[in-house]
Amino acid sequence: MYALMPFKRERTLGRLRRDTEDIFERFFGGFALPELKAEVDFDPKFDIKETEEGFEVLADVPGLKPEEIEVTLQDGVLTIQGEKKSEREEKQEKYHLVERSYGRFYRSFRLPEDIDCEKLSATQKDGVLKITLPRGPEAKPKEIEVKAG
Repeated sequence: MYALMPFKRERTLGRLRRDTEDIFERFFGGFALPELKAEVDFDPKFDIKETEEGFEVLADVPGLKPEEIEVTLQDGVLTIQGEKKSEREEKQEKYHLVERSYGRFYRSFRLPEDIDCEKLSATQKDGVLKITLPRGPEAKPKEIEVKAG
């Protein structure tokens, strides 16, 4: 039964942190120690789809501005990274539920060889990052004439 369950390290560590915070919350009667309130990792979800022109990478990045996202290409590896910063002001408020996540994210994908790396483009609209990966001219095998020696 357990072999069929996916293992996600960040989820497991996040659960451990929440459980530890819960113990301190109960022990101190609703008073959480500020140094224990670590930010949750922001984990955008990605879709990669093939089109007639090439590929598209779509990522859910709500709340991020285009300047907070970095897209790089090096040695055939596309890397998307960024950081969603917490905007909370801690005064005398008492949070009873926090579901919004914050933190850094980093994701890399190896690109197929037929991608035209000079024509990559990235846009962001309505919290969705769209990276267009057009195919380049088809690589045709080069015929080499065999000469008698």
